[in-house]
Amino acid sequence: MKTLLRFLNAQPTWLMLLISGAGLLWGWHLLTVWGAYDRFILPGPTDVWRQMLIVVEDGRLLKHSLITISEVLPGLAIGLLIATPLGYLLAKSPLAERLISPYLIASQAIPVIAIAPLLTIWVRSTYWARVLVAVLVVFFPILINIIAGLRSVPAELYELMRALQATRRQIFTKLEVPAALPILLAGLKVGATLSVIGALVGEFVQPKSEGLGFLLVTARYQFKTDLVFVVLVTLAAIALSLYGLVTLLEKRLLRWQTYK
Repeated sequence: MKTLLRFLNAQPTWLMLLISGAGLLWGWHLLTVWGAYDRFILPGPTDVWRQMLIVVEDGRLLKHSLITISEVLPGLAIGLLIATPLGYLLAKSPLAERLISPYLIASQAIPVIAIAPLLTIWVRSTYWARVLVAVLVVFFPILINIIAGLRSVPAELYELMRALQATRRQIFTKLEVPAALPILLAGLKVGATLSVIGALVGEFVQPKSEGLGFLLVTARYQFKTDLVFVVLVTLAAIALSLYGLVTLLEKRLLRWQTYK
């Protein structure tokens, strides 16, 4: 067993992904065969592949995917831009934390699906209402990671910087940013995946006939389970792509750390 684990650990990541993906598809195929499910209940991998080719050829998948991506990216960016300065304020000001934190924590008990219809009423633009749903979803995880990152800086390092007569700007750029960056990027990874969910929730409650959320709802009402799987696979691919981009950014910004 240990020999097998050492062999698997020595293989490149792309090969392991291929092996695990092939195993997943094979298990899925066996489930549809042995379970004797009808195709409209649980389609097989080949059924989903055929449906994907159909929606790719007629342009529906690309059209709705681009619309969803155009909502995900601004939602992630705006959430990051709002969470970063607010997180710094809460990490540095005990008074601000006492005044603001209870409301932020209480807001997380309210389901986003309950707020999304209100945004439809308050925001005239359907597009920006969807973006705001994505902002609400990604905001809190990024905020918490920024606070945790800044508070993880040892007090001894602050004392060292002051002993070296570092300015406030130098402390921020040379100590706080590098120390908080790993945890911030970890939060950004979470936010990148959650932003897809936020955009999808926004599309669920919007009447406009566009986006992967609309395509998913349409496929569900038409009992086109194979199309539902196509949309789910596409959403997973978008989330994985965003996660991978943040990982590449992490490796570039944290080159001073040792990666195994």
